[in-house]
Amino acid sequence: MDNSSGVGVLDKAVLVLNALEAGPASLAQLVQATGLARPTAHRLAVALEHHRIVSRDTQGRFVLGPRLSELSTAAGEDRLLAVAAPVLTQLRDLTGESAQLYRRQGDERVCVAAAERSSGLRDTVPVGSALPMTAGSAAQILLAWEEPDRLHRGLRGAKFTAATLASVRRRGWAHSVGEREQGVASVSAAIRGTGGKVIAAVSVSGPIERLTRTPGRLHAVPVMAAAERITEAMRRAN
Repeated sequence: MDNSSGVGVLDKAVLVLNALEAGPASLAQLVQATGLARPTAHRLAVALEHHRIVSRDTQGRFVLGPRLSELSTAAGEDRLLAVAAPVLTQLRDLTGESAQLYRRQGDERVCVAAAERSSGLRDTVPVGSALPMTAGSAAQILLAWEEPDRLHRGLRGAKFTAATLASVRRRGWAHSVGEREQGVASVSAAIRGTGGKVIAAVSVSGPIERLTRTPGRLHAVPVMAAAERITEAMRRAN
């Protein structure tokens, strides 16, 4: 099969990256693996290093660089949003409440997707909103399965306790009633990525008048089912 794209310098750069996929390589090893002339292999590897696509290890060998990991994360996020969109719409239609998708960014959680109610009283969380990790059912989900040190740091100033998070881990879902915002209740469940790591939380939220003070009784089952559908779709996409 012809692997040439017709853009010579790009094809040669891909040869370098393909060679480094097998592990660290000295310049001599790169030359041997790619069949490129030594000056060409060196020029390309150094240029890729400038863009952080290639790095050096402690022995000076060329290795794949951090930029590839950053791009991979961005691609994974795009895939998550594409997979989640129809599930959020189904969840909204099934529960009659607004549905959201949250990801953690440092000490905040960000709403990265949402399906809003089309009529009536709406308790919206606009896409792009950054909310605290110290309150709300999505924050509980994003913290509950963290490493012990990070979990205990995350509990400082939180409106929920370690016992709350233990319950979340046991039952697989979280709820909050007026925890982040007075008069608003929510139910959330975990979306998992590679190795079972929690990568996002799916939620429904609305006024306590509709969700009641035990919103999990109403919506835990559909929210957990939505989280499982997104998790499974992400698994198939990888």
